[in-house]
Amino acid sequence: MRNFPAAVFATFAVSLALTAGAQKAPPPPELEPLPEAPPPPAEIANDPELQPQITVVRRENETIEEYRVGGRLTMVKVTPKHGRPYYLVADGANGTFIRRDSLDSGLKVPLWVLFSF
Repeated sequence: MRNFPAAVFATFAVSLALTAGAQKAPPPPELEPLPEAPPPPAEIANDPELQPQITVVRRENETIEEYRVGGRLTMVKVTPKHGRPYYLVADGANGTFIRRDSLDSGLKVPLWVLFSF
């Protein structure tokens, strides 16, 4: 017990010396702005078949948006008058569609709180 005040004093002295000797870090350098994206290749930019065609059908109770690429139906977005929109996404070449409530990939990264102050 006799050495306890000496240990506290030594810890305080060391932390005070480290704090006094610490210098502020220099500010980070200014970042350069990103260059503009290059234009798409001419064979893609001028090909209307590669651009998605969107057909909007408005009904009394819902709005349907059909997305086609190269004449092939790839996705349908259905927005009901009352409710949340949902998507019908092509499952492959066999012509079936899967209903999805969002276009989220489904990958969920676990998030844990480790420390809270």
